[in-house]
Amino acid sequence: MLAVSLAAGIHVVLEGPPGTGKSTLLRAVAEGAGLGVEFVEGNAELTPARLVGHFDPALVLEAGYKPDIFVDGPLITALREGRLLYIEELNRVPEETLNVLVGALAEGEIHVPRLGHVAAKPTFRLIAAMNPFDAVGTARVSQAIADRMCRIAIGYQDAPGEREIVERGTGTDGPLVSSAVELTRLTRTHPNVRMGSSVRGAIDLVRLGHGLAALRGEGEPEPGDATYADAAVASLSGRLRLEEGCERTPEEIVLELIERLMPAPKPREGEPPGKAVPDAR
Repeated sequence: MLAVSLAAGIHVVLEGPPGTGKSTLLRAVAEGAGLGVEFVEGNAELTPARLVGHFDPALVLEAGYKPDIFVDGPLITALREGRLLYIEELNRVPEETLNVLVGALAEGEIHVPRLGHVAAKPTFRLIAAMNPFDAVGTARVSQAIADRMCRIAIGYQDAPGEREIVERGTGTDGPLVSSAVELTRLTRTHPNVRMGSSVRGAIDLVRLGHGLAALRGEGEPEPGDATYADAAVASLSGRLRLEEGCERTPEEIVLELIERLMPAPKPREGEPPGKAVPDAR
C-alpha cells in the first residue's frame, strides 16, 4: 500500500503503536524507490521556522533579506529536491506548524515571506507516522491535513513474525525467544495496561536474560527463574502504560504475567490430575 501510494502521488500517514516498524517500512520503500528522505522528529518544540527554514540573522543585518542567505529547513529541502518528508509523531506537532503543510499538500508549493514561492518537484511526498490518538500527549490532526492524506493502519506483527524479528535482532533462537515474545504479547491484553510493550521489549529481554545468565554462571533463563524475572522486569516494566487509577505497579503486572508462562505443577504420585499441590517455588 505504501509503495503504491508513493507511486500514485499520494501523501500518507502511517498510524500504529510504537515498535510496529513504521520507520523501518518507510526506509525500505524509499530505498527501493530510489528516493531520498528528510526525517523530522515531531514534538511540541517543532516550530514553523524549524520545519520550513529561516534567514540567517547575522547575514540579514549585513545584506538584508536575500534568497541566498535563507537556510532551508527539511520541508523546503524536500520540496526543492523532490524527496520524501517523513514526520514522526505527527499528532504531537503544534497545530500552527502543521498548518504550514496545507499549501504543500494542496497546491504542491508553499509561500515563504521574503523568500517567495517554493514549488515542489513531482516526486515530493509527505509520509507521516503517528501513534493512536488515545496515546498520552497526542492531539487530533486537523481535518485540513487529514483530508489530504491516506491512512495506513499498522498493527503488531503476529507471534511467528515477532519471533523472527527477535531472532534476527538477537542472533539467537530457542525457548527464551519464544517465552519472551509470548510474555511481551501478554502485556498488550492485560486489563490494567493501556499500552503494552512492543517487540523491542522481547529483544531486550532475550539480551538481558542471556547476559545475566552468563554473569551468574547459569543456564538459559526460563519463566520461574530469578534471572528471567529480573530480565523481564527491567526490559518490560518501563514500556507499560497503565490505565488511569490503576493502583498496581508495572513490576507487579510483569511478575503476574510470568506466572502464566510457568508450567503447571506436576501431580503427586497417586493423586489425580487437577489436584496437584504447587511446589515451593
